[in-house]
Amino acid sequence: MVVGAGAVGSRAARQLAPWFDLVICDRRPERAEAVAASLGSGAAVAADPAPSALAGASVVVIARPEATDIARDALDAGAAVVSTADGVVDVRGLLALDGRARSRGLPVVVGAGMAPGLTCVLAKYAAAGFSRVDEVHVAKSGTGGPACARQHHAALSGESVDWRDGDWQRRRAGSGRELCWFPDPVCGRDCYRAEMADGVLLVPAFPGVSRVTARLAATRRDRLTSALPMLRAPHPEGQVGAVRVEVRGRGDRGNGVEVLGVIDRPAVAAGAVAAVAAQWATSGRLTRSGAGGLAELVGDARPFLAELARRGVKAAVFAGVGS
Repeated sequence: MVVGAGAVGSRAARQLAPWFDLVICDRRPERAEAVAASLGSGAAVAADPAPSALAGASVVVIARPEATDIARDALDAGAAVVSTADGVVDVRGLLALDGRARSRGLPVVVGAGMAPGLTCVLAKYAAAGFSRVDEVHVAKSGTGGPACARQHHAALSGESVDWRDGDWQRRRAGSGRELCWFPDPVCGRDCYRAEMADGVLLVPAFPGVSRVTARLAATRRDRLTSALPMLRAPHPEGQVGAVRVEVRGRGDRGNGVEVLGVIDRPAVAAGAVAAVAAQWATSGRLTRSGAGGLAELVGDARPFLAELARRGVKAAVFAGVGS
């Protein structure tokens, strides 16, 4: 079942259609019906998003905010859960379902989008080269559908949640400008502290890590208008976006740095991540039951990234500049 037929949910449904019999739910029934019809005859059906519709589902992909109640109902119905919600409140609410999920032997994959989600897998991949991870720094540019654009807008007016030396540091969103370099053609972007959930998912995945930060690319207008309601309706789907993950740690050759990035349309990348997470959740490839981010639940990031690459979402490693 896919709950939410917006930009991310519709992409996830297309990725899942070859592997699952799909039920598509949305607050707007006509949108669910349109997505189901676009997948071809018999590939999917639209249904009312009521708890009774969860009966018989093996996995529920929640591609909308305010996912906690749906996830709880899905667990009670015996289904694994994959959520793309990226708000801090949503992520913490889903993580609070850990005990419920463990008691049922089911996974709840939290933040299975572009950031968090893909950023978690990239961090896990980069960390494999270190015996100890000291720092993880995440940056994101671009938005997916309207819900993602609204979350981006709200994140710049909230409070950033960074991890430093064993404690959470709260700072004003929109501060701490840093020039971050993403893969071409996004290239350099000014990025700022924002209310992003990446740290909430990455800190448990890397015990002993001393610093975890997350920043969001923004223009001056984004920052100046962040405290106001959105002045115009967001685009149906955003343009090309990117993520960047920098991991610092200690390996066999001493201290080192790994930088990875991905460029893609955010809704496309998020849909692919959610689809692969759903496949892994139903095939027993995740490391444990319970709620957690992909950095915790994916044992080896290489096959996960390889499957994403097969679907067109390819990661790049920054290797430096030759003289």
